[in-house]
Amino acid sequence: MSPSPYTITAQPDIVYRVVEGITLRLDLLQPAPRPAALLPVVLFIQGGAWMEANRQLNLTHFLVERGFATVSIDHRLSQQALFPAQIMDAKAAVRWIRANAPAYGFDPDRIGVWGISSGGHLAALLGTTGGVPHLEDAADFAGVSSHVQAVVVLAGPSDFLQMGRPHDQPDTAEAQLVGGPLQTRLEQVRQANPISYIRGKEPPFLILHGDQDTIVPIGQSELLYQALATARNNVTFVPLRGEGHFFSVAGLQQIERLIGEFFSRQLQE
Repeated sequence: MSPSPYTITAQPDIVYRVVEGITLRLDLLQPAPRPAALLPVVLFIQGGAWMEANRQLNLTHFLVERGFATVSIDHRLSQQALFPAQIMDAKAAVRWIRANAPAYGFDPDRIGVWGISSGGHLAALLGTTGGVPHLEDAADFAGVSSHVQAVVVLAGPSDFLQMGRPHDQPDTAEAQLVGGPLQTRLEQVRQANPISYIRGKEPPFLILHGDQDTIVPIGQSELLYQALATARNNVTFVPLRGEGHFFSVAGLQQIERLIGEFFSRQLQE
């Protein structure tokens, strides 16, 4: 890729939602000088086992250099609220982007999302649950759509019951998200699994996963890919050879290239 014509301007700590006394913020990055056309936007969700959500660990600079605006968000943590609070917050962030499009020069019809690990799980849910009523909390920006137009999932869980040990133990991150051991919370688990909602006509997906990942098994991405492909969706799955759950410098370079090319195809062309 040739040198970027853009530098990056940042607007941190923008409040996008206050819910149950918890203030949720986002960091907005934009290219400068601003392109003449409306900006496509990519929402980024950092991982942290749903128990952390440090939006300042923001890995989207390479997208801003390609001419995207990016938004990195907080969401409620599992110790603050059980699922579906986390996806409701992510959907509220999409609605914030769309509702504020005129003020920031965003294109409301070109919104993508990507996330890592637990953030990848939420990104996948954003892609598979557009218009699912019980996951929409429209107290913020009622009537504004939370649909997204492109999704990247990096090492994200897709079916908690098929993650194997130790994920089925009572004290796991997954159990804390749904409020108890997975086998005793089957309906909550079903609602939390992105693959539960796939019906066809989902937005394009790019799925990336290290083939040496010992934290989230690569089989989770294979399941998501198979379910999306079976429903005849536009989906690409790329195993990252030799990479674990945390990536080498070369692995990160490959990830940035693949994600940048994907969002450029889906949101800029």
